[in-house]
Amino acid sequence: MSKWVYVSGEYVLKDEAKVSVFDHGFLYGDGVFEGIRAYGGRVFRLDEHLQRLWESAKAICLEIPLSRGQLKEKILESLRKNELKDAYIRLVVSRGKGDLGLDPGKCPQAELIIITDKISIYPEELYEKGLEVIIASTRRNIPSALNCRIKSLNYLNNILAKIEANREGMPEAIMLSKDGYIAECTGDNIFIVKEGKLVTPPVWVGILSGITRDVVIEIAQKEGISVEENIFTSFALYNSDECFLTGTAAEVIPVTRVDGRTIGKGVAGPLTKRLMERFRQLTQVEGTPI
Repeated sequence: MSKWVYVSGEYVLKDEAKVSVFDHGFLYGDGVFEGIRAYGGRVFRLDEHLQRLWESAKAICLEIPLSRGQLKEKILESLRKNELKDAYIRLVVSRGKGDLGLDPGKCPQAELIIITDKISIYPEELYEKGLEVIIASTRRNIPSALNCRIKSLNYLNNILAKIEANREGMPEAIMLSKDGYIAECTGDNIFIVKEGKLVTPPVWVGILSGITRDVVIEIAQKEGISVEENIFTSFALYNSDECFLTGTAAEVIPVTRVDGRTIGKGVAGPLTKRLMERFRQLTQVEGTPI
């Protein structure tokens, strides 16, 4: 279990970790973050996560206080210090301490936090029987207002959809784009299978470009599975043969019911199971050694 958290250039005990109430990450959600996984003493796709972190930061004109190489070493050091080989890593870069106004120019130094701990989003039995989810009424943010590729600290759009799921007693909710196309879930990307073809929404429809999503696409292509990034509606989702979600925390998990409609045969389909297995195999052999 995690004991130490990296904050402001030093390690502090988990229960003593704190930031200023004047931090603009706290006041306004002004900052970016990444969630990363370590498996068996290796950090999975670390370079890809850091690349996305830097791209998110650049998009909001946020200067990360360490170089990429320095941050990589701090991540590995944090895992070693907490004696973790299988872990979830949360990187947070906020705008830092400023005044009560919006102006990021009043924040002289960004805040960098590294948290390493365990995580379990869904019970293991759901990876066998699949999730039941809903389509939320809350629409995904439009890219022209806030580019969804920015993994920012402001997740209120997703949280509102998550509240809808909670009210229905569901573990997850699917969000639509402003035009009514399937976009993504509150914390995961989505795939459907139809007649042996894998389909996932394109980034431009208004989704986060998921690292696990990209890995699944790579695996599918190597396996000779047809993959298409294309828009589709709830009608196509309801009538798909299989459906599954992908995310750093969730990994690959089947969906077997949407809005009360059974997907396929109501169990994890063969292609989903195949991709789940291949993904788990890959996480055990690939990554940056701790």
